[in-house]
Amino acid sequence: MKFTDLNINTVLLNALEDIGLTDATPIQEKAFPVIMSGKDVVGIAQTGTGKTFAYILPILRQLKYSEKKHPRVLVLVPTRELVEQVAGEFRKMTEYMSVRVGGVYGGTNINTQKELVYAGLDILVATPGRLIDLCLTGVLRLKTIQKLVIDEVDEMLNLGFRAQLEQIQELLPDKRQNLMFSATVTDDVETLINQWFYNPIRVEVAATGTPLEKIFQTGYIVPNFYTKRNLLVHLLGSDKTMEKVLVFVQNKSLADLLFDELNAEYPEQIGVIHSNKSQNFRFRMVEEFLEGKSRVLIATDLIARGMDISQVSHVVNYDLPETAESYIHRIGRTGRAESDGMSIAFVTENDEEIWASIQRLMKKEVVLHPMPVEVNESERLLESEKEILAGMKLVKTPKITVQKGAAFHEKKDKNNKTNQGGSYRRKLAAKYKKPKTRGQKRK
Repeated sequence: MKFTDLNINTVLLNALEDIGLTDATPIQEKAFPVIMSGKDVVGIAQTGTGKTFAYILPILRQLKYSEKKHPRVLVLVPTRELVEQVAGEFRKMTEYMSVRVGGVYGGTNINTQKELVYAGLDILVATPGRLIDLCLTGVLRLKTIQKLVIDEVDEMLNLGFRAQLEQIQELLPDKRQNLMFSATVTDDVETLINQWFYNPIRVEVAATGTPLEKIFQTGYIVPNFYTKRNLLVHLLGSDKTMEKVLVFVQNKSLADLLFDELNAEYPEQIGVIHSNKSQNFRFRMVEEFLEGKSRVLIATDLIARGMDISQVSHVVNYDLPETAESYIHRIGRTGRAESDGMSIAFVTENDEEIWASIQRLMKKEVVLHPMPVEVNESERLLESEKEILAGMKLVKTPKITVQKGAAFHEKKDKNNKTNQGGSYRRKLAAKYKKPKTRGQKRK
C-alpha cells in the first residue's frame, strides 16, 4: 500500500517524500487506522519493519497546534540511542509542521534538559529514569499526556525498568491512549499490558520469533574465544562481501578484548560500543560505522534495538545471547530495507541448549559447519572457559597421633608449668602471710 492510500495529510506526505518513502510496510498499514480510532494498540513486528513510523504517522496526523508548555505525547524507550533515533524521526516528519519535539536521557546534564522542557514541548521522547528525575524537579508534569507510547517494552523490562514504569504510571492521567510496539511479547509484557491497557487491539504482522526470510543464517562449531577470534579473522580476510559487519559479544570486557585482538589485524577498521563508553564515543563509533569508515563494529546487546543501523551486510553472533528472543533482535540488524542479509553464529559445546531454543523459536533448523581447515584451533582459554578439575574439594586434615620415639624426652620439672593463680597474688601471699584470725570472735 502507498502512503497516499492512507488518511495522511499533505504536510506528512511531503515529509515522507523528502526522505524517499512512498510505500507503507505491513505494520504501518495495519496500525494506522487502529491508532487513528483512539483505541489502545499492541503492535508486534520484527525489528527493521518500520514500527517507529507505525506510531509516528497517526500521532502526528491527529496532533493539533498548541502553545501549552507541557507535552501531550510521551514516548518511552529503553536507551539513549533510541531516544536520539525516535526524536530524530519525529523531527524529520514535522519539517512542515509547528511541533516541538524533545528527547531526554540519563548520563548528561539535567539542567540543559530542564531548560528544554521548561521552554515547552508537544512530544517528549525519554528513558524512564531521566523522565522521573525531571518530574521530581517539578519542571515537568505528565497530567497533560494524551498519548503514551512504550517502544521496545520487553527490552525495557529486561534492563530492570519495571519499578520506574510503575512510578510513571502513577504520574499519568487515567484518560489516555496507550500504544505499545515490540518484536516479542513475553509473560512480563503480558502482565504490563493487563495493568496499563484497556481492551487493546493487537496488530501482528509476523509470528513472534519468526526471523525475516531474507536473512540467510549459518554457523560454525567453535570451541573457545581465541579460536572464534581466529575464525573471524579468517572470514574477514577471505570474504570480501563482509563490508559492514556487526559483531555481538557477551559482555563489555569481552568486547574490549576482541577489539584489541581484531584491531591488531585490521588497524583503523574496527569499532567497539558498550555501556561503559561515553555517550559521545558511542555516537562517534556508530557514525563511523554508518559512513563506512570502519568495517566492523563490536557491540553488546546495548544497540541490538537501540540504534537504526542500515545496510549491515553481516551479523556475527560471536557469543550467543542468553535468550532466543535476543538472537532474533540481533540478526534483525541485517536484511533491512529490502536488502538480503547474512547471519553467522559461533556455537560452542556449552551453547547447545540455547541454540536448540533459538531454532525452536524460529521453527527453523540452521546448519552448523565445522571450522575451515585453514583456521587454527587455539588452546588458550579465558578464565571463564577453564574447566574446574574434578575432585578438587577442601578436605579437613585429620589429627595425627604422634608416637614417642627414641628422640623423645620428658620435660624437666622446672619447665613443667602449673596454674598457681598468678605471680602477683603469690608474691603478696608470701610477703604478708595469711592471718590466722580476722580478730576476736564475738560471743
